[in-house]
Amino acid sequence: MALAAEDRTAIAELLALHGHLFDEGELHRLDELFTADVVYDVSDFGQPPLKGVRAISEAAFALGEAIPVGHHVTNIVLTELPDGGGVHARSKGIGVNADGTCGTVTYEDTVVRAADGWRISHRRVLARRAPLGGR
Repeated sequence: MALAAEDRTAIAELLALHGHLFDEGELHRLDELFTADVVYDVSDFGQPPLKGVRAISEAAFALGEAIPVGHHVTNIVLTELPDGGGVHARSKGIGVNADGTCGTVTYEDTVVRAADGWRISHRRVLARRAPLGGR
């Protein structure tokens, strides 16, 4: 069964909400994005995976002035997981820093339907460091 248009829209809005909450410093609302037991894998940046919304919030505040002032999500591709356990969401992220420099990442998310709507249960953040996939 194909993912319903309403679900696609809800998941795309969920992914977009990430930037709004982080950029506005509304990290007390991360439960609107993530499951309580979310794994936020930032190992590509040399850090251990973060477990739970509190760990994500603490890591963001620990970055202080180094956290981007603008988080932009684009190029969303959604694929239903074969076991019916949710949706794989792949998207691109652009981070704009306070000094105007930018960086880009790929988000690999597992999104599940929770009692209060779609939530990200696992996010892997992959840094883009070389053009053409490093080739």
